[in-house]
Parts: sequence; C-alpha cells; structure tokens
Amino acid sequence: MIRIGILGEIGAGKSYVANNFGYPVFNADYEVSKLYNKSKRVSYQLKKKLPKYISSFPINKNQITNAILSNNSNLKIILKIVHSEIRKKLKSFLKKNKNKKIVVLDIPLLLENKICTKKDILVFVDSPKKDIVKRLKKRPNFNNRLLKKFKKIQFTPVYKKRKAQFIIKNKFTKNSVKIGIKKILNEIL
Repeated sequence: MIRIGILGEIGAGKSYVANNFGYPVFNADYEVSKLYNKSKRVSYQLKKKLPKYISSFPINKNQITNAILSNNSNLKIILKIVHSEIRKKLKSFLKKNKNKKIVVLDIPLLLENKICTKKDILVFVDSPKKDIVKRLKKRPNFNNRLLKKFKKIQFTPVYKKRKAQFIIKNKFTKNSVKIGIKKILNEIL
C-alpha cells in the first residue's frame, strides 16, 4: 500500500486535493469532529481535564475554542486526548484499506505528530497566500486568534515544502489540482 500524506498551510485546500486523488482518504479534521459529537469517552476526558470549559455532550466547538483561547496549556491537553484517539482511528482506517493500492492521509499535524513513515509520499499543497486568507475568512467559525495558535504548533510551510517529494499548485481550480495529481500518480504507479 502506498501512503500519500498531504501537507500545506491551514486553508490551502489540503482536503480538496486529498479527495481528488480518487483513493480512500483519512480526514483527521472530520474524525475530530466526529469525536466531539459521538465519543462519550473523549467528552468525559476533556470534561475531567477542562471542567471550566467543557460542560456538555456532544461537545460544542465553541467550548473547545474558548478553552484554547483562554489558556496556552489547554490546547496541549486537548491535543493529547484527541490525538491518541485519532491514532486509533487511523490504525483502523489503514487496516480496513490494507488491500488498496493507495490511501491518502489528510492529517494537519502529520509531520508534527510523527505520524508519517519514511516510505510515505508527501505532497505539499501550495496555494497563493491571498487566496488562503480569502477562503479562511469565508469559514463560518473563522477566528484569527485561534488560527494563530494553531499556526504556532505547526511546522512552517517552507519546512513542509522541503520535506515533500511533490508540490501541487492549488489555484483553487479543479483543473490545476487534477493536472498535479495526474503527474504524481503517473510517477508513483
């Protein structure tokens, strides 16, 4: 099985690119959202560690946002609890798709959490800065302070780009992404 890890800045279109490969995708953001809505264990653990902020099940994203913005150590607590669950979900996804030729990993902290292996093919999604900002501001829960906190825990785009074997120029058109994906698949298959 070939594992393709998608790298890039927040708002660069990583999920869009991942979904256009045409192979099974593990989307960590989606899995985190499911945990907040469906996992009583995660809810209990977060409520136990952050009782001032987490008060209900399912967990409201505003509670998570308030916890992160009010205290730097809260983000570390949340990440520790959530990431251990995400690793289990990833393991299950890989087991379920073990006979697939390719799987795509759409995990924002792929490098930072040492989730990728030496054999993984890393693809950096390179998007124009002005387009990223425009897209982020359109998100319903956009919060600039929260964005800055998440950027602090991520490696720089320059570092991620250097680590990647491939770069896809995402001009936010289907054609630009399809051409990049086709080149990558032709080279690795």
